[in-house]
Amino acid sequence: MKKIFKIILGIIIFLTLPTSLFFGVLYLKYNEDLPTGQEGEKADLLAQNMLNSLDYESYKETDYIEWSFRNTRQYKWNKRENICTVQWKDFKVDLHLNYIERSLASVHNFNVVDEKRDELVDKALSYFNNDSFWLVAPYKVFDDGVKRSVVTLANGNEGLLVTYTMGGSTPGDSYLWSFDSTGKPKSFKMWTALLPIDGIEATWSDWIKTKSGAQLPTFHKLLFLGLELRNIKGEKSLNSEN
Repeated sequence: MKKIFKIILGIIIFLTLPTSLFFGVLYLKYNEDLPTGQEGEKADLLAQNMLNSLDYESYKETDYIEWSFRNTRQYKWNKRENICTVQWKDFKVDLHLNYIERSLASVHNFNVVDEKRDELVDKALSYFNNDSFWLVAPYKVFDDGVKRSVVTLANGNEGLLVTYTMGGSTPGDSYLWSFDSTGKPKSFKMWTALLPIDGIEATWSDWIKTKSGAQLPTFHKLLFLGLELRNIKGEKSLNSEN
């Protein structure tokens, strides 16, 4: 038994040590404390400049948005009514984001109820909160419960620190936006409950203009990982066009 225990312990160390060392290197290289910024009019102006660079008015007038997240989850969001159909594997949930209790769920096109329905709705809501943020986060800087402050970056430029004090799946998360010369967002650093390393940077790039005029990103790079958003569509309803 002692010999077997040593073999098992050796296997565990062999499998986990490289991962631990790798994580340690990443932590020492990238981990940053959350910076302190200055709230007020200057921060609000910086946020407004970001919205202007993305044509926020066109986004507001966009009634329907579709996209897929990493080619594993598909979304059809009726933004005007705030209802989103979320599909993954054999599951489908019609999320009523204003009235979650009205949401419907199905598996293999068969409706499910009670605890299974609640479980799928909770999962779909978690997916939506995460995946939609990677699509429309810049447009949420003036949402209720959002704190904005100006931070001086290492290169001397001004960054916008945004903290979400309510809503979403992990309230309290903070993001430090950096901008290009036009004021358009090009990346942010993240301080979130879901990531073990604070200050990880993700790019916001490969922007497209949808049919409605809304500008949305199709790619993010985090360290050596790529995150793709595909099949993006944004449209106005016929009524809003008339």
